[in-house]
Amino acid sequence: MYTVPRFDPMQFQVEALKLRSMRQQVIASNLVNADTPGYRARDISFEAELNARMQGGDGPGGLQLAVSNERHLGAAPGMQAPALLYRSAVQPSVDDNTVDPDIERAHFAENTVGFEMATALLSATVRSRQMALTGQP
Repeated sequence: MYTVPRFDPMQFQVEALKLRSMRQQVIASNLVNADTPGYRARDISFEAELNARMQGGDGPGGLQLAVSNERHLGAAPGMQAPALLYRSAVQPSVDDNTVDPDIERAHFAENTVGFEMATALLSATVRSRQMALTGQP
């Protein structure tokens, strides 16, 4: 008998928040390195990573954090680092840097809106579950 996987909106929003946070760090790193010669802009495929995580995987990347000492902290369970992709240069630069600050700021703003939306939806889900349990808003 085939069973349909159960969709948990709270888990979906938690995974979305984790990925949005990681993506924000990657984009911020791109902006910081906008003047670094030879730096290649990176990004995360948010949709692919979220789909993979919701289907039970750790994402297409499934990268483990490298540690050089057994006392170093690894990633928390469920905090697998997503696959980092290289972004193509829109306009070639003399120093071989592929970061376009205008594009990075646009991605940063878009990701911020997505993060705020995921936060609001998670908060609404928690409030509705709390109301269902207690009978009070």
